[in-house]
Amino acid sequence: MNRYHFVGIKGTGMSPLAQILNDMNNEVRGSDVDKAFFTEEALNRKGIEILPFDPENITEGQIVVQGNAFTDDHPEVVRARELGLTIYKYYEFLGELADHYTSVAITGSHGKTSTTGLLAHVMRGIEPTSFLIGDGTGEGVEDSKNFVFEACEYKRHFLYYRPDYAIMTNIDFDHSDYFSGLDDVIDAFQEMAKQVKKGIIACGDDENLQHIQANVPIVYYGFGAHNDFRAENVNSTDNGTTFDVYLRDDFYGTFRIPGYGNHSVLNALAVIATCDYENLPKELVKDRLETFNGVKRRFSESTLGNQVLVDDYAHHPREISATVEAARKKYGGREVVAIFQPHTYTRLKSFMDDFAAALAEADAVYLCDIFGSAREQEGTVTIEDLQSRIEGANVLKRGGVSVLSQHTDAVLLFMGAGDIQTYQREYEDHVQLEA
Repeated sequence: MNRYHFVGIKGTGMSPLAQILNDMNNEVRGSDVDKAFFTEEALNRKGIEILPFDPENITEGQIVVQGNAFTDDHPEVVRARELGLTIYKYYEFLGELADHYTSVAITGSHGKTSTTGLLAHVMRGIEPTSFLIGDGTGEGVEDSKNFVFEACEYKRHFLYYRPDYAIMTNIDFDHSDYFSGLDDVIDAFQEMAKQVKKGIIACGDDENLQHIQANVPIVYYGFGAHNDFRAENVNSTDNGTTFDVYLRDDFYGTFRIPGYGNHSVLNALAVIATCDYENLPKELVKDRLETFNGVKRRFSESTLGNQVLVDDYAHHPREISATVEAARKKYGGREVVAIFQPHTYTRLKSFMDDFAAALAEADAVYLCDIFGSAREQEGTVTIEDLQSRIEGANVLKRGGVSVLSQHTDAVLLFMGAGDIQTYQREYEDHVQLEA
């Protein structure tokens, strides 16, 4: 048993990693800011102690895991160095952990978390599987054969991983505070592809992935006829989506998933192809796909009177479009209302017109003030800059959320990677007070 201390334990990767080590009978605790995050619910449930930041938290004999958001001059990290403790960056530790299993890294500019959650759900129902999902969920299973984990491309952190398999969902320009452009992102994924040991499962409908070079076989999935695993006859029903899968020219099977939208079908295809590569029984895969309840903050639904409220992490134009599409396919005929909070000034500045176009796909649009980050608290763009590009868009202020009640029988999409959930909670509280 080892003693671990996590600096920034509430992070979306740090929280599940702490849970995994705790499940494996290690002594785990950590520190973070005194602000509520959805990632801490599982930590509390598992009895993992969360402390305020303090150098006194660092003691002899600990192994320290340092969150990506925290620099080497953080007081706890400085103290750990003074005591001569072993210190790992989050991505360094995750890379070493994955080496002990048959590992599957899920990466891509969009869809990582949902695909990781789906693959973990399917595989753990068939074989002992540990997993780390970027929605704050993680589990370490005794005698695990497999390890399924989300691999983020930001700052090229995924280059610390050498997985047996990699699922690549897409390549798109994002993280404009780090990547210089699309070519820079493609270069990072190309470098990552060279590190995969057994096989890559890639979306062949993504033009940027079609040109990836690797030292291992690449299996392509998608809707296009050129893909190895291909979806046809996609139908939205009251209880999900059904589709036929073809393996090259041969019928492979009919599958059903609870989700909606083309992106949900693509995620399922990636999982089906991966499980086929690992020779997992097709019928068991089919059964597990039908029982997936989703991951946190990815089209998470609740009802409020006649309205449907959806909490979603969408913070890039392509993700917004996918969320609006899913709402239309599941709730055809109902008004779709987008409530969006941009995450970081640089992202909004880089994709201003794309955000405007994606949000305009909704029937009504409300914009919340820009949510900065630890790295970026201000910028040269404003929420009004985005508002001016979307006809009829409104700026939603705290204390003014009651305006959303005029959209009776609508689907309200609360989208963003900041604290958009606080607007949703404020609206829920308002409606309950009025009832």
